[in-house]
Amino acid sequence: MAFTIRQLQFFVAVAEQGTVSGAAQNLSISQSAVTEAIKDLERDLGVELFERHPRGLSITHKGHQFLRHATKILANVSDARRTFSEKQEKVGGRLQLGVTSLVAGYVLSDLLARYRRAFPAIEVSAIEDNGDYLEHLLIGGELDVAVMIISNLRDRMALQAEILEVSPYRLWLPLGHPLVDADIIGINDIAAEPLIMLTVDEIEENTGKLLSAFGARPHVAFRTRSVEAVRSLVATGAGVTLLPDLVYRPWSLEGDRIESRDISGSLPAVQVGMVWRRGSSLPQAARDFIGVAQLQRQSRQRP
Repeated sequence: MAFTIRQLQFFVAVAEQGTVSGAAQNLSISQSAVTEAIKDLERDLGVELFERHPRGLSITHKGHQFLRHATKILANVSDARRTFSEKQEKVGGRLQLGVTSLVAGYVLSDLLARYRRAFPAIEVSAIEDNGDYLEHLLIGGELDVAVMIISNLRDRMALQAEILEVSPYRLWLPLGHPLVDADIIGINDIAAEPLIMLTVDEIEENTGKLLSAFGARPHVAFRTRSVEAVRSLVATGAGVTLLPDLVYRPWSLEGDRIESRDISGSLPAVQVGMVWRRGSSLPQAARDFIGVAQLQRQSRQRP
């Protein structure tokens, strides 16, 4: 039996929520319906997508791999429906986008691909820079919209923001690290560990604040602007790192040598969103881009 779109939607919801109950509540359906759909999907694929334990579910390596395909399938289905449900006029125009470095590779690419498919006549130009400078360009009217981390948005009076994705911090460990098998990992457990620090998109600042809030002074072994360098350094045992879950890629070159674990305690999460100048009259191209982003977010949530 081939898997269904509905099963994919249930699977993505469970992967995002981390529990069947959370997914069922988000989808407004029964837990038994979600559980049965996941079991049918696993039988059809012949793999376990989740590990079951008393605290809930954790996605497996195979599950992470399938999640990438499932989200793409659902995005393509949403695009197909949009194509035939709305009459798209091939009117030209220009969209001026801003994006921060981390978001460019992990959020913007899929979103921009969907926008180009829906509005192929629009000329898109994008600039990548730090959040402070993008805020300056937005307020000055030099950019229409920016896709960026908005957790630390500076000028909330002049700018309007809408969340696209919320990503919690998780700990990356090399395989074989003593903490891999720990039932609970706390901030104090990693305070003495050599820390690989990513320095893009205010991640270093956020990580430092996170550790300071728990009274831990990080032992920074290496600073880098490259996520791939972080992967390689962690995978080869040079240290550990704390990063938003949105950059975790178990199917990457070093992914099978890295374990990702939750940290006990209430840790902040990174919010990725769209930002534009408050009160401005946005061009149609920018309003359409915001609409595409909203549809992409909603497609992950609706049953």
